[in-house]
Amino acid sequence: MYSIPKVQFRECYENNISENDMSSILIQNVLLEDRRVQVLIEGNRFREVAGELTVAVPEGAEVIDGSDYAIVPPFYNCHCHSAMTLLRGYADDMSLMDWLTKKIWPFEARLTEDDIYLGSRLAILEMIKSGTVFFADMYWKQRPTARAVEEMGVRANVCVFVIDTMDAKTLDGLFEELEQWHPMTSRLTKAIGPHSPYTCSASLLQRSAAVSEQLDIPLQIHVAETMREVQECREQHDGLSPICYLDHLGVLSKRVVAAHMVHLDENDVFIAAKRGIVSVYNPCSNMKLSSGIMPYGQMSRAGCRIALGTDGVASNNNLDMREEMKMASLLAKVQTSDPEMMPASETLRLATRNGAEAFGIDAGEIKTGKLADAVLVRLDDPAMLPLHNFTSNYVYAAGSGLIDTVICDGRILMRNRRVEGEDEIRNDIRKWKERH
Repeated sequence: MYSIPKVQFRECYENNISENDMSSILIQNVLLEDRRVQVLIEGNRFREVAGELTVAVPEGAEVIDGSDYAIVPPFYNCHCHSAMTLLRGYADDMSLMDWLTKKIWPFEARLTEDDIYLGSRLAILEMIKSGTVFFADMYWKQRPTARAVEEMGVRANVCVFVIDTMDAKTLDGLFEELEQWHPMTSRLTKAIGPHSPYTCSASLLQRSAAVSEQLDIPLQIHVAETMREVQECREQHDGLSPICYLDHLGVLSKRVVAAHMVHLDENDVFIAAKRGIVSVYNPCSNMKLSSGIMPYGQMSRAGCRIALGTDGVASNNNLDMREEMKMASLLAKVQTSDPEMMPASETLRLATRNGAEAFGIDAGEIKTGKLADAVLVRLDDPAMLPLHNFTSNYVYAAGSGLIDTVICDGRILMRNRRVEGEDEIRNDIRKWKERH
């Protein structure tokens, strides 16, 4: 068991004023872990979470009867490519490099900013429906995704994506844009996103690390996803693994969010723990692409910072973090032959509080003073009965369809499983498919 330290990014959410002003929500008699509580939200924070409130409920507060629900933190998806919802089912059952070079990258080259906006809207709808209120996004053309985030009320860390296939003028423009871009809402932050050690030169990786330090923003990157990547890195860089190579270049720091981290040796794990990078476990995508399994047991014992992500829809094929929790826990148990490895409570923490803390978000807990992010989960479904242990049922038995209500930053984004504007999003995607 471990606790992931929170990184204080200058653009973190906790010191921003919410656009929700001081609207209030009172959730009465809701199950929190093993007790019934009253939850009062004022503005974008939990004003009080207690068995009995000690503060006055503001006049006009919206009241929700929580008797049939449990309240839990929502999910924080720490690695995805949101607009890849447009590629769901497009290229399946292929090896990673063939999948990328023969199918995905050629398709993506044809996408417009309007396409990316539509794909991001679909992704955010899917995430809200499955209880996710934050995602770390790595994709081409960040502004359409940022626009969708701002409009739909979720949180995101959206990166400016860079890769060696871009010419010098394009890269210079992207780095300049990164410095000048200021997201319009406190729910949105920015990052630099060099694709990977095998698609970015040493100079591009070091430039990315320098701007991450200068602006105090995350650096998102894919690392050690396949055995082929590790082997080629060792061949090209004097026997250094991807982690050792990045460390040799001075890239690694607490700002680095490294997706996958599958093929690591003991020294890699030591470096990851020492540098304090966030390693993002993507079990479903790694299984589907036959990449392997993150050595979770070894990493957790070493004190590595670990969070959970879905990766993109093209390699998953959904954005369901609850499904990701179950797969993560089961894989960790099988890999270590230890049924006690990654118990349900730890798995839930990876998907919630660890992800929030990794990106400097003062959330991930249903607790007085924290940012008001929460989901209400139905307790009357057969999959939740009998209720010996809510967390175990939620991680191992429930489906995301049991998530009834989603609250982000003090605002209700989904109620009775309905999201504002969802029919329009569905219709827009159907029309897009007809044109393609």
